[in-house]
Parts: sequence; C-alpha cells; structure tokens
Amino acid sequence: IGSLPQSNRNHPNWIEFLINERLNPQMKMAVDSGMLNTADVKLLDFLYKRLPEIIPVEPPSLLHGDLWSGNFITGNTGKPCIIDPAVYYGHRETDLGMTRLFGGFPQTFYEAYNAEWPLEPGWQQRIPINQLYPLLVHVNLFGGGYCSQVRQILNSIKN
Repeated sequence: IGSLPQSNRNHPNWIEFLINERLNPQMKMAVDSGMLNTADVKLLDFLYKRLPEIIPVEPPSLLHGDLWSGNFITGNTGKPCIIDPAVYYGHRETDLGMTRLFGGFPQTFYEAYNAEWPLEPGWQQRIPINQLYPLLVHVNLFGGGYCSQVRQILNSIKN
C-alpha cells in the first residue's frame, strides 16, 4: 500500500491473515526503523491473543483496502466513485475502520451500509483495531507522528 509491499498470501482465517500479512510486517518495519519498540510489540502480541474473542467470524469480503475520504470522489455524472484501491479479501469491518481515519465519511454512509448488510454488534468498538494496519503503514511511510495513535489503540486493548 503506497510504496510499501502488501502481501496477500492465503491463510485459513481472517485473524491469521491480519496478523501475518498486515500487522506483523508493518510492525517489524516500524521497529527496525526505530519508530516503535519492543514494548509496542508486546502490546501487539497481547492484542493477538484477544483477537478471536473480539472479531466476529464472517466470510471474506472483497475490500477496497484504502477507503478513506480522499479516495471517495464525485464523478462527472454526479455519482459517487471510489478510486485508488489496494484490493484484497478480508473482514468487511476493515474498510469501515479506514473510513473513520483522515476526515471520515458522513453518518449516512454507515446507516446505508448497515441497512444493506447489517453489521455485527460492537462493530464501532472494533474500529480502532481495524485502524491499526493503516496507521502502521502511515508510521512507515510518513514517520513517528502516527506512533502515538498506534500506542493509544494498543494500550486501550490492554486496559
């Protein structure tokens, strides 16, 4: 995503994919560059142990992969368009987590989504977990300004 590699190897379930193809590679890059440290890795490991009880099991969905407000535009016909995807299959709440970063989407977007395909209870509480991957990507692309957000999410899971 961006200039960083995004592996999409198959895994038996979403949690293993999330850990091995998304979070671990980005955390390793952040630690290797000195942006994050071993204490952050321990917090992430704690999260990994809790993921099965936090994330509901759903069949994989085709994801945009980079669905933030800057990738949502109005086309020449006046219809909404989404651009610049980083497509993969995963848990559908992942895209929703990304929509809450960097400006967000209007509440009507979430209402329409939920009316069309109702979300599992607690989806809003899982948003921070679904923001970890894009925030780690931003740590690695743009530097330490995003480290505090990553740490805040990890600490909230611990507490």
